[in-house]
Amino acid sequence: MAKERSERGDRKDRDNREERDSEFIDKLVHINRVAKVVKGGKRFGFAALVVVGDQKGRVGFGHGKAREVPEAVRKATESAKRGLIRVPLKEGRTLHHDIDGRWGAGKVTLRTAPPGTGIIAGGPMRAVFESVGMADVVAKSKGSSNPYNMVRATFDALKKQTSPRAVASRRGKKVADVLSRRGGSAVAE
Repeated sequence: MAKERSERGDRKDRDNREERDSEFIDKLVHINRVAKVVKGGKRFGFAALVVVGDQKGRVGFGHGKAREVPEAVRKATESAKRGLIRVPLKEGRTLHHDIDGRWGAGKVTLRTAPPGTGIIAGGPMRAVFESVGMADVVAKSKGSSNPYNMVRATFDALKKQTSPRAVASRRGKKVADVLSRRGGSAVAE
């Protein structure tokens, strides 16, 4: 009887985990084949870079290494799910403000865009924006084109992103007070 309950509990946990995992989409950004020279020849291994997101503002990236590609991708996906960050989106489609990010020699500039612009960005950055659920953004990569550095620089920029609500609470003001300054045409009454 106790065994039946534990099996049901395990099944329920597994179903919850699969349900939670199904809300995320994962994008394989880069696979690197590496060789280790040993006495009998070469041993090949694979390193995978994966970006995971729920398309509602949460995104993460992970790196996994293994002897086979599927195992490396699985490890990278698990690593990405452990390191999720939340990105505030304006109207659920773009950034609140322009921002720069850097990691090592990789530098990126992310700019907010009007509706209908789409995602104008290079490969690794495009995967991040699609995973986070951004619809309109213009991005430019400068310096290193290494996918690892580009993804990390993009995450550095996204971590700096703040929403008007966060700024208002930090300053002890109302959101309307913070936003009315931006417009310039709004008159305080």
